[in-house]
Amino acid sequence: MRYLLFSDVHANLPALRVVLRDAHARTDLAGRYHLGDLVGYAPWPDEVVALIAEEGIPGVAGNYDSTVASAYKHCGCRYEDARQEELSHLSYAWTLANTSAETKRFLGSLPFRIDIRPLGGHVAGPTIRFVHGNHSLNTVYVTEDRSDEFLSSMASHLAAREGDVVCFGHTHKPWHRVVQGIHFVNTGSVGRPKDGDPRAGYVLLDVTETEVDVEFVRIEYDVEQAARAIISSTLPDDFADYLRTGGALVRA
Repeated sequence: MRYLLFSDVHANLPALRVVLRDAHARTDLAGRYHLGDLVGYAPWPDEVVALIAEEGIPGVAGNYDSTVASAYKHCGCRYEDARQEELSHLSYAWTLANTSAETKRFLGSLPFRIDIRPLGGHVAGPTIRFVHGNHSLNTVYVTEDRSDEFLSSMASHLAAREGDVVCFGHTHKPWHRVVQGIHFVNTGSVGRPKDGDPRAGYVLLDVTETEVDVEFVRIEYDVEQAARAIISSTLPDDFADYLRTGGALVRA
């Protein structure tokens, strides 16, 4: 069974459209799932959520989704420096003010976690578990430098066993590692990559009874369209350069 997984669209409609166009061209998909953070940092929160709803793509709540839905005091983001913290607060305030009540209701309806059994509930085989951060919080950054012990503890809390797959996002950097036979897959980011590559990213996950294959896909989109829209909005212009550079920090 093949699944297309993506995360961290962050209101970047041009990037999402390109990923979905790529998905539509694939005739072998058993399903498409998003791993949260549909909104924030770009000027199309309502449009992105509407497109996800129209396409009927299930997914989990990212920290941005659940904080916007509940009008929490901040987005639960981590900051690289004081300027990034300032920008993050500006993004969150803008997103709260520019998402409709319908969008907020949709974001609030997203579950924290999704488990699927590709081979069916009564057939031996792997379980795929989707979260945004870790097993208990969608604000925890599961980065590639996390220890095997950290990942094993996460797997234990998710009741994951050998052959299972644990998928998440939040860090905006794609990676895949196997610890004690359990696959950990960070799907990267569609709309706000942080790995120096501005292209939209997603994952193709192939799962059989005995094998797991992970393919990271990067795809060009009109970054300048997104950048111009940010500059035309009242969002900080820094976010446009962030997209252009694939996450290079922009400091005043």
